[in-house]
Amino acid sequence: MKPTVLTRRADFLSANRSAVRVARPGFVLLARPNGGKGVRYGITVTKKIGNAVVRNRMKRRLRELLRAALPTAGLPDHDHVLIGREGGVERDFAQMGAELGKALERAAAGKGDPPRRPRPRNRRQPRS
Repeated sequence: MKPTVLTRRADFLSANRSAVRVARPGFVLLARPNGGKGVRYGITVTKKIGNAVVRNRMKRRLRELLRAALPTAGLPDHDHVLIGREGGVERDFAQMGAELGKALERAAAGKGDPPRRPRPRNRRQPRS
């Protein structure tokens, strides 16, 4: 069965909260069970990566990696979210494919990276 694309923001947010996180130099993979909705994927690239041209190139690369890997190595009934990281545009495409395969194996085994430490909240200072 062909993987479908995540389009709802709520799916991305729930993957960010409760997914197995596997970080690699060019991307971060989030894998989360979706309750029998099949293999789904989503891609996120923030503005920190670069301008629109760079972000779109990164998204095309990540999309092609997922299209090649998910039909065979994707976790059944899971949402897969790839978050592009700085330097992912310059990385060798074949190397990124191998890293994605290893990341999917780790996610299937439940061996995610340790949880991130919470970011400090910026609290506004009251005006005097």
